[in-house]
Parts: sequence; structure tokens; C-alpha cells
Amino acid sequence: MVDATHISFAANDRSYFSLLKKEIHRRAEEAGFITERINKLDLIVAEMTSNLFKYGDNGEILMGIFDNGGAPYVELISIDHGPGMANPARMIQDGVSTTSSMGHGLGSMKRLSDTFEVYSQVGWGTIVLSRIYNDPREAKKRQKLIIRPIVIAKPGETKSGDGLAIKQTDKYIKIMLADGLGHGPEANKAINEAAAAFNVFQGYSPIETLRFIHPLIKKTRGAVISIVGYDFLSRTWTSAGIGNIATRMIGPSSVRNQMSYNGIVGHNIPNSMNDQEYSSEQYSEIILCSDGIKTRWDLSKYPMISKYDLSILSAAIYKDQARKTDDMSVISAKII
Repeated sequence: MVDATHISFAANDRSYFSLLKKEIHRRAEEAGFITERINKLDLIVAEMTSNLFKYGDNGEILMGIFDNGGAPYVELISIDHGPGMANPARMIQDGVSTTSSMGHGLGSMKRLSDTFEVYSQVGWGTIVLSRIYNDPREAKKRQKLIIRPIVIAKPGETKSGDGLAIKQTDKYIKIMLADGLGHGPEANKAINEAAAAFNVFQGYSPIETLRFIHPLIKKTRGAVISIVGYDFLSRTWTSAGIGNIATRMIGPSSVRNQMSYNGIVGHNIPNSMNDQEYSSEQYSEIILCSDGIKTRWDLSKYPMISKYDLSILSAAIYKDQARKTDDMSVISAKII
């Protein structure tokens, strides 16, 4: 089932923190995480909410559970719009605090987490990333291409109208971001039928994949879709999109926006379309955003962020550009 990758929990009301912790605990338990790992998760959530109460402004915690090819992990992303930190690395050290607390919060989270990073700017706020794997040894495995999504349903909806699908073979990997028209269950139905078609199509070409999906979702609301493939042998990206999903290629010295075709998959698509190809030597990273994210974001606003986990990048874009009146998606992918 294609749906939101994360659930957003408001973390600006202390009276809500115990309910937040119980809900995250319950979801991890239902996903089959072992007790020892859930206990660590409980402690991390307690530290995150405590920090957000002390230092954050309009705090928010995103929680996602990823199967990760049979090596599942829970991802927690704490986001605030507070004063930020000039030296996050120093603040992670035990005993360092800007208040009268013992200063163990960030250090405790780092010790408990299998993956832990903090990104902060003075006057901008702070993002804290923590991952707990059911088997911590899986955290050290390397991948050819890292994909870090944030897909969140429109506030008040139980189903997301945005959805991500990934297909991998020994030759390539393909990523699809689909945004069903409107919101809620009917938009979710459209992206799920698109994902089902995407998964059964045997070819690589994004354009041919879109052509294959088009007649199979005609009985739904339809969707705007962008598809990106990466060929492991030729080390090239191939992409195509129909509708208003932003796709941006990023390299060490240049940035390029993919031009999508007008139309709605399932309703009307152009007769003439071509795949676009990009060398991975020129562009090692790609970011896809649905229209729930404003398009005028600038990576130069986030100095040194390329050195951090891709989930930090996705969270920073979401933090500043999310339209909280829509389904919201940011997908970051990077060649390693």
C-alpha cells in the first residue's frame, strides 16, 4: 500500500507528549520491532520532546517506519523553528547546556541511536535525526543509491494523496513520485493504482512507464507523476514527468530543473514525449517535490548540508517550504 512515509506529530504542547510517545511506541510494536529496540525509541522520544519544550518553537516530530528490504528501521525527525545552535557538535557533548539542565539530551539520543545527526543554524532552528534499526548491524550496510523520502498527508486526512514507489533490479533503480488529484482516499486510490502499474511494467524508460500507467488509472481521479531511473552500468539518470512535480538535478557545480510535460496521467497525456538523460558525473543528486512543497527553495540557504544524511536535507526543505494545506512530498536521492 502506497501512503505517507511519515506521520507528523505536533510537539509544542507538553500535555500531549505522553500520548505522542505512546503512539510512536504502538506503531513500532505493531511493525514487529523487538522490545529492546522499542525501549531505546521511547527514551529518544522523551529526550526529543523535552528539548522541543525547552528550546523549540512550533516543534514537530516526524515518525516513519521503513521496511528497508527486510531490514526495518524507525526514523524520527525533530524539527523546530527556535533559536538554533552555533556549534551543534559541542552541544552533543554531555554536560553542555544553555539552560540549567544536566545537558545530557543530545548526547543520550546519539548513544541510543543507530544513526544520529543534528543540523542547526542560529536564528533558523534545528533538525535532529535519529534512526533505530530492528537489527543495528543493518545500519552499517552501504548502498549504491540512497533514497530518503518525506511524504506526509494533508492535515486532517488519514490517507496521503502523494505516494512514492521504488523498483530495483540488478541493472537499475526507478523512483516514482505520484500526486493524485485532490486529497484523501480517492487521491490515494489513484496513486496506488499508478504504483501497481509502475511495479509490473518490465521496461526501464520513464516515458514508456508513464504510457503504460496512463490507461490503467483512467477510472481514478488521475495523477501527476515524475519518474527517475538510474542505470548502474552506464551511471546515468533518465527522467520524465507529466504535471507539476518539481524534479531538480544537483551537481557539484550546477543545478538543473527537469521540464515536465503538461497533462494528467489517466486523463490526458501528450502524444510526443522523450526521456531526458543526465550524467551522474555532472549530477550526483536528485530531489523531487510535489506541489505541497513550494518550488522556490534554494540549497544555498543550508550551508554544509551536503555533508549530512539526506533525510536532513529533505527535512530542511519540508521545514521551510511545506504547504500545510496539502499533501507534502520531498524525495532526495544520491549516488554513493
